[in-house]
Amino acid sequence: MLSQIEDQFPQAQDIYYLNHAAVSPWPKCTSEAVCQFAKENTFKGAQRYPAWLKEERSLRENLRKLINADSTDEIALAKNTSEALSIIAYGIIWQEGDEVIISNQEFPSNRIVWESLSQFGVKVIVVDIQTDDPVEAINKHLNKNSKLVSVSSVQYANGLLIDLEDLSRKCKNNHTLLCIDAIQSLGAIPFDQQQVCADFIVADGHKWLMSAEGLALLYINKRHIQSLKLHQFGWHMVEDKGNYNSLEWRPANNATRFECGSPNMLGIHALNASLNLILEIGVNTIQKQLKQRVNFLINQLKTLHNIEFISKIDVDAVTEISGIVTFRIQNIDSKQLYQSLMKKGVICANRGGGIRFSPHFYTTEQSLMNATTILSSIIQSK
Repeated sequence: MLSQIEDQFPQAQDIYYLNHAAVSPWPKCTSEAVCQFAKENTFKGAQRYPAWLKEERSLRENLRKLINADSTDEIALAKNTSEALSIIAYGIIWQEGDEVIISNQEFPSNRIVWESLSQFGVKVIVVDIQTDDPVEAINKHLNKNSKLVSVSSVQYANGLLIDLEDLSRKCKNNHTLLCIDAIQSLGAIPFDQQQVCADFIVADGHKWLMSAEGLALLYINKRHIQSLKLHQFGWHMVEDKGNYNSLEWRPANNATRFECGSPNMLGIHALNASLNLILEIGVNTIQKQLKQRVNFLINQLKTLHNIEFISKIDVDAVTEISGIVTFRIQNIDSKQLYQSLMKKGVICANRGGGIRFSPHFYTTEQSLMNATTILSSIIQSK
């Protein structure tokens, strides 16, 4: 299996890719699926459209398996995480005085959409989760006005991993909805909706799912499919979508009611190819290998002079580690350091006040050692 995995990631020899928390490279199987789809379009157009629809159904089933949802009826396809969050935010019926709770570490997509609800008298409560118990920090702010908690499963800047099952219990005890932005965990960390019992789950496919930008999971618990208001309308979101001559219509009974128009077939082929690989390997296996890579990386970085870790690094339990390691070097500007690393082929990000490294499960130890060596040489030259 290891050799097969290596074959799937034939990356250029002059780069060390540590930026999966931003945009991931594709595995070889995904590239091949997209190339084959492009050839079909070029030479035969939509002759095999029924087969494309079968691919779409396969993707919905794979997404269901990925999060262990009850049914594909709860799976919608959105263009991106922000659109998915907007469908949720503007589908809920709000009352003046309602509160939405988020953390102080959220990516802007999981902040701006909720702040935009101020027009309805909704208040956004921002909780500092840089504590020993982030869930309890959120719990302290739950009250009778708390309509919804929206939190990332893993925080983008420092890799902080949230105990979603504990948070879900506390939300349910307060009759508060739970929305999870899982973009920084799906594909790298197991997710079990049967245990988490979230109301909504969103995640684009271009990070740890190793696919293209422009296609995202939108999970809506069956309890809410009929109650969320619709704001987009078109031929694809109706119950009888194949009956083009009918002058009467009604929204579909499942989550496709939130998909107003034609599906992103190119993105569907790409994401499904990546998911087929992920599910074949197994997310538990991926998480185990990712933990090994991250621990190896941390040990390499610890040898550097004047390094300060922004991410929590002293963890042993496999459930407590994500794929993100963020750090700073004393007396060196992180933006300049980031630019120097990128010029040397270490593909990373400038996030959270430092340098963010985010390898994936397939990243080799040699690649991590080479990246650390380059980092060390840059530090010594400053």
